[in-house]
Order: sequence, then structure tokens, then C-alpha cells
Amino acid sequence: MQIQWYPGHMTKTRRMIAEQLKYVDLVAEIVDARIPLSSRNPDIDSLVGEKPRLVLLNRADQADPEGTRRWRAWFAARGIAVLETDARSGKGVGQFAGAVRAALREKIEQWRAKGQVGRPIRIMIVGIPNVGKSTFINKVAGRKSAKAGDRPGVTRGKQWVSVEAGLELLDTPGILWPKFEDPDTGLHLAFTGAVKDEIMDIETLARHFLELMAGRYPQALTERYKVDIPPRPADLAPGDLSYGYDLLERCARKRGFLISGGEPDTGRMARILLDEYRSGKLGRFTLELPEGEGA
Repeated sequence: MQIQWYPGHMTKTRRMIAEQLKYVDLVAEIVDARIPLSSRNPDIDSLVGEKPRLVLLNRADQADPEGTRRWRAWFAARGIAVLETDARSGKGVGQFAGAVRAALREKIEQWRAKGQVGRPIRIMIVGIPNVGKSTFINKVAGRKSAKAGDRPGVTRGKQWVSVEAGLELLDTPGILWPKFEDPDTGLHLAFTGAVKDEIMDIETLARHFLELMAGRYPQALTERYKVDIPPRPADLAPGDLSYGYDLLERCARKRGFLISGGEPDTGRMARILLDEYRSGKLGRFTLELPEGEGA
């Protein structure tokens, strides 16, 4: 299954990022703490090059704390500073200025040596659509400086935002990439709502999600939907979603979601399942771990 979503304005955004890099001191990349790798644009590494980096693990309040600890270590091993945030509630946002200064400690000392005291620090904020980028900027600025929204791709144009503590932020539109080489990347983005639900059948998405959850967090499904989670049959071929469909039916029946003839309303259950996951009602989960630590 291939999920494709690459509006034309994203090509323009990629060019804009490349052109504006020379004006900034640091690039702050906002990713979804539940899917840190899938929510990173692979183009960003090549675009940014050696520019100092800070990764913001946003929505950390919805991620598994142990998973977040592993991802912090993974980024640190690559020389990238990390800050955990929850832009919606503001948790961790107050530490942003300090994290930026820590990442730029040597450069700030060089400015002071040259007498450039009080020089503002310019930061480019990047991230794929719907990872909370505009909400984060609004929290940092303490006012509605950037247009925020729940749907992907709200921010369109380039805009600078002055914030307290001598920071200037360059907001950029969310950017995805032309093709997801790994189908799991597309699924992870669809699970979290980073790509529009209209691009694939909601029941198929829910079946994939249930199979992933049954393998990693079965107890959460049992507690929330009061269903037993049997092991996935060993003889099922990869890509066979009958196991996920069985789980979807079980959940629908337990919730009392039935249609004429007593059949389970799997469409309604699929929407409820994904809504409850995205809102955090289902629990705190990290859907992917660093390579070599499980999927």
C-alpha cells in the first residue's frame, strides 16, 4: 500500500527553506514523539547540512515515556539536542530558549568575543504538517503570532515571529516528501492524522492500527474496549489484515456498535478507535522505536 500526499506548494517550501538557511543560527525541527522517525522529513538532513539542530519531541504527553527516553538517546548519539514538549498544554515550551542557547553555546561565546552582545538568535522552525508547529510558536510567543489549525497544511507563507528572550523564529509551512519509501511511514503518519484520512479507507487504516497495537500494547486494547486479544495466527501471510478485522469486529460488538441484522458497525468503530487514539484517550504509545530496538 502506497500513501501519496505531496501538494504543489511543498516544492516551493523546500526551495524556501534552502534559501533562508543562511539567515538563521539554528534549525528547530518539530516531530511527533509517538513516531519520531516517520514524522521527520528525510530531506531535512540534506537541506540543513551542518547547521546546529534542535529536535522538539512534541506531543510527548501522548508517547510512551520509555520510548521517548530511547529516542532522546538516539538523537543525542547523532549530536542533535532534544527537548520534550506538549505544545497544546505548553509543557516544556518554557525550556525552549534555554535549550537553544545550550545548543549554540560556542557560537554565542564567539559573538560576545566580537562585542555582539544582545544579538538576536534566529531560528528556523521546520516540521511536517500537523505536528503542532504553529501551536508551538504561539506558545513560545505568548500570543497568536502564527496561524494554527488542526488540519494538515494550514501554514502557507514565510513569516518571522519575534519572541521574548531575544529569539526570532522563522516559521515555515509544513513539508512532506514525494513518496514514502517505507509503507510503515505512511501508515504511522495516517494513524496520527498527519495526512488526511481521505487518502485511504478508514477501516483498512484501523485494521493496520489494531494489528500494531495488538503486537505492542495489547493490554491497552483490553482495558479500553474490554476485549480479549488473541495472538496473531502464525499462518497468516504478511499483509493479510483478517486478524485486524477480527479485532475491529470484537471492539465494535463490545461497544454495541451494530447495524441491521446484528452485524458489527466496523466503520463507526474504526472512526472511534482512531479518534480515541489521536486524542490520547486510549493511552500513551510510541509506535516506532530506533532501529534495532523493535518496531
